[in-house]
Amino acid sequence: MPNDTTTSETHRNPVLEMRGICKSYPGVRALDQASLSIVAGEVHALMGENGAGKSTLMKTLAGAQSADTGEILLDGKAVRVDSPQTAIDLGINIIYQELNLVPHISVAENIFLGREPRIAPGVIHWSKMNRQAQELMDGLGVRVNVKTEVRQLSLAQRQMVEIAKATSKKSRVIAMDEPSATLTDHELEHLFSLIKHLTSEGIAIIYISHRMEEVFQIANSITIMRDGKTVSANRIRDISREDVLRQMVGRDLDESFPKVPAEVGAPVLQVNGLNRKGVLHDITFDVKKGEVVALAGLVGSGRTEIARCIFGADRWSSGHMLMSGKTLVPKSPTDAINAGIGFVTEDRKDQGVILKMKIRENVSLASMRAVSRFGMVRERRESDNAVAIVKRLRIRTPSPEQLVGNLSGGNQQKVVIGKWLQTPLKLLILDEPTRGIDVGAKREIYHIMNELAKEGVAILMISSELPEVLGMADRVIVIREGRIAGELSRAEATQEKVGRLALAD
Repeated sequence: MPNDTTTSETHRNPVLEMRGICKSYPGVRALDQASLSIVAGEVHALMGENGAGKSTLMKTLAGAQSADTGEILLDGKAVRVDSPQTAIDLGINIIYQELNLVPHISVAENIFLGREPRIAPGVIHWSKMNRQAQELMDGLGVRVNVKTEVRQLSLAQRQMVEIAKATSKKSRVIAMDEPSATLTDHELEHLFSLIKHLTSEGIAIIYISHRMEEVFQIANSITIMRDGKTVSANRIRDISREDVLRQMVGRDLDESFPKVPAEVGAPVLQVNGLNRKGVLHDITFDVKKGEVVALAGLVGSGRTEIARCIFGADRWSSGHMLMSGKTLVPKSPTDAINAGIGFVTEDRKDQGVILKMKIRENVSLASMRAVSRFGMVRERRESDNAVAIVKRLRIRTPSPEQLVGNLSGGNQQKVVIGKWLQTPLKLLILDEPTRGIDVGAKREIYHIMNELAKEGVAILMISSELPEVLGMADRVIVIREGRIAGELSRAEATQEKVGRLALAD
């Protein structure tokens, strides 16, 4: 195991250093003497489980919050980063995992917001701004008209707009927090090409990711955090993947995908000839009791649209669905919930939980009737249910009274799942169930999937991570351009076969 000190970094002059950074909140020490040293023209990976302190460290660097103690140095000189604008002026830009875009204005306006080129005071040079924005997006290989409003873009496209926005500024350091979470393989290639271009110009990149393969592919150096502390910093060539995992979680991990076969029973969901004009075409498949069926394919292929139709969030034009042998025509999510369907959406913070509400309140959102009487919430019953969910799903929290916004991503995802365990659940739809959560939390989500399947719940999983699809699914259905391109059993499915079906003309 590498030494828990920055031994291999000392002979190179860093462009950025963070030393002895401490930050505490009521009852929580988020950062404890954390440190980071970044060299110009390199990619420096920052890894750790959710809650390790990575985001807090980046918010301190960005001037979004102040450290209790510690210092930040640029080119060896101490600087005071007391606001986001100060950070930008110093050449430090952060691309947060939670995107910071204005949905009702155009891509170009978002990229140059507050920095619009002008013909005269108060008069925006629209053609110049649109041209420059289009050049940036084209350089990322993203086919988007920059006059399009951001709200009309997919999550992956919005992520690329954020990256274009950061690269349009004169940056010395760019931190990217989970930049690949919503990107396809093709988009990821363009991202990596862009990063190589930026580093060739002397820009330092801080790359935060839970995807080990990416880190070892692109990073020159790596810093690992755990419990608010910097555990180690090494050249990437001097550390193994196993050591990275061990240092992140403080313990050894066994296989990445702990799939436990469950007894498969009769069909729970049957979809026959489902069509949605211009979106879905003749979708036919089933999901059986105790079975995990994965919908694979590229972002935008129609996977989420299938889930939304099943859940009653979108209408379909023709087709037929059965739930436990009975006709299913959900005109709303409420109809689907009453039929025994739960839906863990891709964007948990906007659609899965209410961050400013307590765990207790969140886990009751889909089952208010069960904890209410005469229109009034019975808090004792709600609290008892929440305590049971926290215990069952091993949600790390001092109390069910904790605000969900104060939890790590993995624990927030458990709250979303826990919400559906309060309903008469027969089918659970999981859309990108481990997006943006760390390796330890991923394994806990997989264990929850195994437990639910063992109890007879049918699981329909949508995932852009092929290893996850191959590791957890009993069957893989590949979607391409709104159609089923093929179906593979667990024994048949390989990355090559799934990729070929997803990309074939």
